[in-house]
Amino acid sequence: MNSNNRQFNLSRRNSLKFVAGAIGTGIVAAQAGAELAAPEPAIADNNILPAVALQMLIAGNARFVSRLRQDPNQDLARVTEVAQTQKPFAAILGCADSRFPAEIIFDRGIGDLFVCRVAGNVATPEEKGSLEFGTLVLGAKVIMVVGHESCGAVKAAVAGSPVPGQIGSLIDAIKPAADSTRLLPGDRVENAVKANIVLQAKRVKESAVISQLILQGKLLVVGGYYDLDTGAITIIPVV
Repeated sequence: MNSNNRQFNLSRRNSLKFVAGAIGTGIVAAQAGAELAAPEPAIADNNILPAVALQMLIAGNARFVSRLRQDPNQDLARVTEVAQTQKPFAAILGCADSRFPAEIIFDRGIGDLFVCRVAGNVATPEEKGSLEFGTLVLGAKVIMVVGHESCGAVKAAVAGSPVPGQIGSLIDAIKPAADSTRLLPGDRVENAVKANIVLQAKRVKESAVISQLILQGKLLVVGGYYDLDTGAITIIPVV
């Protein structure tokens, strides 16, 4: 066996040991059975506290709103720098809406954010698995679940009208949040969007991988409400 093969095998064993310590032997067995050869957890650019990672997101959005963007890590030098590995400091579960380009809104660049986008920012199994990878393996220290003003998917859930194709699967995922706001005062859609942010963030936290990282103090999960008119993110606590 050559040195490259030995190095790869050692890396895989170390990665599986890390997973074992984090989430228990049951999940490890499932991953090992699938022979998922994940890279070592990243520890360089994102070797920061979760609270610091959250503050970096907040500060970036403040620059965006104030028209003081720094546009960091957006040149060809950064492309080369992260070509072989990625170390995002934050993960975003956001809506697929074209008006929510996460890197612009948070004034970040290539390799900074691990972004998952789906209509209604719903926490499907695939999105949760992606976020597990972005945190456990790549080392992101905060997950922000972001919903936005006038979300079409949430509007559809509030209206309750029939929808074609697979759109219904999104509506079903949002409907409990929409129903929970039926009797609340104020704007029904805005209330439902905010309730859906909390609901989907709680579903993310149900992940055994993510919940263990939270218990170990290695990860925060928060919500964010994006105002389409101002570009501002308002933090939504998730208990």
